[in-house]
Amino acid sequence: MNLNILDFERPIYELESKIEELKNFMKEQNIDLTEEIQLLEDKMVKVSETIYQKLHPWQILQIARHPERPLTSDYIQLICDDFLELHGDRHYGDDQAILGGIGLIEGNPVTIIGHQKGTTTRENLQRNFGMAHPEGYRKALRLMKQAEKFNRPIITFINTPGAYPGIGAEERGQAEAIARNLLEMSELTVPILVYVIGEGGSGGALGIGVGDRIIMFQFSYYSVCTPEACATILWHDTQEAKNASEALRITAKDLLEIGIVDDVLQEPRGGAHRNPVAMAKNLKQSILQNLVHLKTLSKEELIAQRYSKFRNTGQYLDIQINQSNQI
Repeated sequence: MNLNILDFERPIYELESKIEELKNFMKEQNIDLTEEIQLLEDKMVKVSETIYQKLHPWQILQIARHPERPLTSDYIQLICDDFLELHGDRHYGDDQAILGGIGLIEGNPVTIIGHQKGTTTRENLQRNFGMAHPEGYRKALRLMKQAEKFNRPIITFINTPGAYPGIGAEERGQAEAIARNLLEMSELTVPILVYVIGEGGSGGALGIGVGDRIIMFQFSYYSVCTPEACATILWHDTQEAKNASEALRITAKDLLEIGIVDDVLQEPRGGAHRNPVAMAKNLKQSILQNLVHLKTLSKEELIAQRYSKFRNTGQYLDIQINQSNQI
């Protein structure tokens, strides 16, 4: 039994199991069950489409956190012809929750930076579950400034529940490190592409999230904080996380509608983990297409458009208060 099956996916996996059983039986008994198998496969496609077209934000969050979901390192391996990882922030240490280096994508040199989780408990402890320390964000900034020096476009992959909130991280200037990245990224003179590939939580995501194009994977999320944190703050009860996920409008569809992100990359049916190669192909195509456009802009145009993009994000109201009616 696959322990990574999500509750709402069980009808799909049950049909897949039946199809596999029939295929094995047909092979063993030399009986033609092609028609029966085709009927079940058609049914499975319909059931899958129905389920994945009507997902609740909480269910999308579960896919974004799926333990088999491709990581930054997986996409680098699949889209790059060559990649050289670079280490250290030159101040304190090398945070393994941030992976970065120089890559080559169809002849285009780029700097790639992303949050890196692990695939096992040991790796997740080593990578701190993708929650970066200040030295991680300072390493990212060092690589971005290097990219600017050599006129390389920057690609970032966001996949973190948030920046690490531990005492040591705060003592070493977690907030300052993230704020510094926001400032510096807003002024970089090279194209910046930002992809939310899984979890996009809080300032941990923003620390590498300022770009000319912000693109979310279909089953990723992007939020001011995790639904569990929101539920704790508003309801003092983590059991309200499902309601918080809906209220926060964390999905790619919602954020595209309100103009927070620029595009959504469709995932294979069931999520990127069901077909990482196909997802990487979509990602690579998106990167190359966006770079073609961004490379035509001058340095001044890049900075001006990036500034305008973030200045126009969100809406607010001016409310006039009649002073004489105040108590």
